[in-house]
Formats: sequence, C-alpha cells, structure tokens
Amino acid sequence: MVHAADRAVAVERIAERVVSKRNWVWSKERGGSELGAGHYPVMVVVLAAQALRCGCITTLGHQWNTRVVVIPGAPRVTGGPYRMIPHPNYVAVVVEGFALPLVHSAWFTALVFAVCNATLLRMRIKVENSALAGLA
Repeated sequence: MVHAADRAVAVERIAERVVSKRNWVWSKERGGSELGAGHYPVMVVVLAAQALRCGCITTLGHQWNTRVVVIPGAPRVTGGPYRMIPHPNYVAVVVEGFALPLVHSAWFTALVFAVCNATLLRMRIKVENSALAGLA
C-alpha cells in the first residue's frame, strides 16, 4: 500500500526533474557551462534505485518490512519487480550503497560498504530464501 506521503514525494520528484530539465536547457541557451557533470549519472542511478525500492514496497504492501516475517497462508509475491528479480530491494540497497559515496568521489567508502554489505546480504538472502521455500 502506498501512503499519501509516498505519492506526494514521488510527484514532487517528478516535478523537480521537469523543472530542472527546463532550467538546464535555459541555462545552456545562455552560455551556461556545467561543472562536476561526472557525478550526475551516479545520482541518476541512485534515483533509479529509489524507484525500485518504492516498487518493492508498493508490490509487497503490508508484507513489506525490514525483517524476515512469514505470514501463514500468505502466497509468495511474484508481481511488480519480483517478476524479474528474486530480491529487488537488495539490488536497490547495493546500488545505493555503492553509488551514494561515489557522488562525493568516496571510492574507498563505496568499496568498504560493498564488501560489508555483500557479507550481510549473503546471510540475509539465505534466510529469506529458506523462508520463501516454505511458501512454495
């Protein structure tokens, strides 16, 4: 279930992007030059990860939370991003964890987070797969 606040943030982000693009074009037409463009693609990747996470939360509805909880009789969710990726929320976590430090050129932080996160996610996904196997 998507709450009104979540929808409001999504609408605001889309409006922000439209205004940003319009103003970028306006600035370029007046001879503006962009600085620090190298980190922009990383920011876009982070936003895409946020959209993926929002898709996960929306698809799972009340079943989404940060813990591994099995609800008796509940079917396994196979819609939304779960149609294509077994653990899409973790894809978003990995992308964010790597991309956010790179926005500030923090390569070492990105690398350390990636290694620590991989260790934790390996354990977490094993627990989740075991729980999901019980739903099959």
